[in-house]
Amino acid sequence: MSTIDDHIKKDRNILDDALSSPQARRHAEVELESLERYRDRHPEDDHDPSPFELYCDENPEALECRIYES
Repeated sequence: MSTIDDHIKKDRNILDDALSSPQARRHAEVELESLERYRDRHPEDDHDPSPFELYCDENPEALECRIYES
């Protein structure tokens, strides 16, 4: 995806498609919630965040997400 809005639209299409598998629907639903929270927290940023960026945005205290300054 090129932007977060494109990714959100894709996930909504999956949820709206009656032929989507239950697994795809669950994945899209969870991902959509994370993307919408990310967009709300970063209104100036329109890039499509990676799963790692979404994780760190929601879990900044996680060891994997710590940023050390020298």
